[in-house]
Amino acid sequence: MRIAIVDTGLGNLRSVQKALMRLGADACLTISPEELMSAAGVVLPGVGAFPAAMEYLQRHGLVECLRELAARQTPLLGICLGMQLFFDSSEEWQPTPGLGLLPGQVTRLPDAVKLPHIGWNQVVPRIPHPICEGLEAGIWCYFVHSFAVEAQDPNDVIAVTEYGRAFPSIVAHGNVVGMQFHPEKSSAAGLQLLGNWLRMVKAWRQEASLSS
Repeated sequence: MRIAIVDTGLGNLRSVQKALMRLGADACLTISPEELMSAAGVVLPGVGAFPAAMEYLQRHGLVECLRELAARQTPLLGICLGMQLFFDSSEEWQPTPGLGLLPGQVTRLPDAVKLPHIGWNQVVPRIPHPICEGLEAGIWCYFVHSFAVEAQDPNDVIAVTEYGRAFPSIVAHGNVVGMQFHPEKSSAAGLQLLGNWLRMVKAWRQEASLSS
């Protein structure tokens, strides 16, 4: 099963790729819209600033590609900044439109806590979802960020984390799934989450082949 990882040129791209390959996926790094459109599932990782990431996607013709993939029901997984890019907009640096796949805004975490939020923190499920299958309530995952999502639809928020405020740490709506933390750095729990997503991709693909 081929999984395409958007090559943003930043962050732990190889770590994400190796984690998916360890779980049996044929995972490749690419910025080719054609390769993304033909993949069984697509991962959008990311570190850095929201405006710079959106400019990069726009420059490589990937904004409309990702929106088309979402509309075609291709499974998408956003990691860290990649999850934030799925939403309507961000206030980082300046107000910047996002991909608009999920309703909500990205805002700065409170200055009352040390920023960036770096290290292990608890991810607490609030809605049953296949992405969390087989995991204990309150797993610990690895975070690196200063901004977090404020989701408009509470039904999109699968799990939350507390740091200065409660923020969504796992979101999902149909074929779109996001994780604010880094599953590739989150030990066994992170691998379990990635494995669950791959099983979701397989199920989506089987369902699509039956309906075609």
